Amino acid sequence: MTAPTRAAAPTVPAASKSQLAYEWLHEQIVSGSLTPGARLVLAQVASELDISVVPVREAVRRLEAEGLVTFEKNVGATVAGIDPIEYLYTMQTLSLVEGAATALSAPAVGRSDLAAAREVNARMRSMVDDEQHFDPVRFTQLNHEFHSVLFEHCPNPHILDLVHRGWNRLTALRGSTFSFVPERAGESVAEHEELLLLIERGAPTAEIELAARRHRSATLDAYLASSHVHPSFPSL
Repeated sequence: MTAPTRAAAPTVPAASKSQLAYEWLHEQIVSGSLTPGARLVLAQVASELDISVVPVREAVRRLEAEGLVTFEKNVGATVAGIDPIEYLYTMQTLSLVEGAATALSAPAVGRSDLAAAREVNARMRSMVDDEQHFDPVRFTQLNHEFHSVLFEHCPNPHILDLVHRGWNRLTALRGSTFSFVPERAGESVAEHEELLLLIERGAPTAEIELAARRHRSATLDAYLASSHVHPSFPSL
């Protein structure tokens, strides 16, 4: 009797391996496990994920396009940092695209979304009230969660992609703007409630967009004032 032939193990498509490497590296970078300047040794990453170097290289190229990784001569791929001017440009861009995404998303934001956003904002307010234990990094995470509720319904996928890229660039700081300007935290929470009220009463999209842009720009202005960075053109 002939022994049954063992079925070959299914192979994972190269595209899936590249996505796996991308998601793993992305998480390591934005969570702070890989700090600015950390060298990415492709062979080590491939070994960690039990894949070849080729999909890792493809993943690194994607991360480079997103600004999370840079290539340096004689060094190779390293985790990118953000200098103050880069932060300025990122925030100005995010002010525009997130304002647009929030305005376009507003008609689809329902009662449950508003309730979820208010619950997050309440947690942020509690952190502001407890000054001795204020955690700027956690506050920033909640801030992202709050705004995600408002812009994720944006029907334009291109604008939404730009918003996500902008947040990823900010997350790559491995810190928080509120570490430098903690006084902005209370103002930010108050502005959140004003934004929710505009959406709740069905304000014109132009009014919502302007409010969202001003909210983002106010944080940028506070940071620029504290860091003594002078933009070469007016803030939005």
